[in-house]
Amino acid sequence: MPMTDLLVDGAAKHEILSFMDGHSSYNQIFIAEEDVYKIAFRCLGSIGTFEYVVMPFGLKNVVATYQRAMNAIFHDMIGRNLEVYIDNVVTKSESRLGHLDDLQSAFERMRRHQLKMNPKKYAIGVSAKNFLGFLVHQRGIEIDKNKAKAIIDGPPPKNKKGVQSLLEQINFLRRFIANSAGKIESFSSLLKLKDEEKFQWEETHKRAFDAIRVFGQASDAPSRT
Repeated sequence: MPMTDLLVDGAAKHEILSFMDGHSSYNQIFIAEEDVYKIAFRCLGSIGTFEYVVMPFGLKNVVATYQRAMNAIFHDMIGRNLEVYIDNVVTKSESRLGHLDDLQSAFERMRRHQLKMNPKKYAIGVSAKNFLGFLVHQRGIEIDKNKAKAIIDGPPPKNKKGVQSLLEQINFLRRFIANSAGKIESFSSLLKLKDEEKFQWEETHKRAFDAIRVFGQASDAPSRT
């Protein structure tokens, strides 16, 4: 799977962008005829046994399989005028005039491979939009304010599970937090606790939490990429 940070960086700093989502994405990939029996299912009663002829949701490797298909379809466009993460496709251009050519190339490629997009999830010719959890635009990247708000307005953790949840949120925003590893170091002792009754939110944890909140409040600043 591609690294989301690289895709976000690749989409940012372009004058004009277009975003598309796949329509029933996994169902667009046909299963090899000799393999359809492997995911057959039986309905209750006497209705019978059925086999999927397209890739259904829920199988272990469907995400990776779909990503490989997208990589194969757009192999010579990815990184140049297009980025793709599973069923999220963004066409990027340095100018509005060039964007028409880039869109035409993308649509022709989709048509050739019978790849369908969701008509309700188009955003064509925009200057900024959320992509993989970040706001991308010509100036760079910004924190999704909703994700920053969860840290800024959220209460301090009350148990080990709460600390784990907080660290997941911080990890998502780590590129905006200077020395993020150093700031969360004090939380490591809380993660090692085996007895939840010994959980104590001390002054060192509070200072680290407050320092991270300060960076979350600076969500208007573009990423330094």
